[in-house]
Amino acid sequence: MTQATYRELMHRLIEVGAVRKGLARNLPPDLPAGSAGVLGLLSEHGEMTISELTDLLAVDISVTSRHVSYVADQGWLERTPNPADGRSRLLRLTDSGNDLLAGFSDHITELLAERLSDWSEEEVHELIRLMAKLHDSLVCPAPALPHVRT
Repeated sequence: MTQATYRELMHRLIEVGAVRKGLARNLPPDLPAGSAGVLGLLSEHGEMTISELTDLLAVDISVTSRHVSYVADQGWLERTPNPADGRSRLLRLTDSGNDLLAGFSDHITELLAERLSDWSEEEVHELIRLMAKLHDSLVCPAPALPHVRT
């Protein structure tokens, strides 16, 4: 493939960021997008430590801690002692967190169904497959090349 192809991909990925921001505008006003991500990952993967959550979010632990604190202060997440390691805590959604997540997940799902109504089911499944493949390729990428200015 040519560099121009990868440059086009880079531009399309930037547009995906704009799509994410657009979807985030549909979240409840008291739920920042990063905190919604915490809720979503806990719902999908179940209870976990903050280190495990940080790995899934692919952000610095200070960012994860800030979101976890906010979500816990809202009553959407609870922290319990980790029986496997007394130095850490397990994070899990509360019933209130599950209810909040279900509400906005339903809303976002309806929005996607409406906006992608002219897509075939096969196209949506292909997008899901390709996005998962992209994620898997980029989450554990090969070592980065040195930055070169042109």
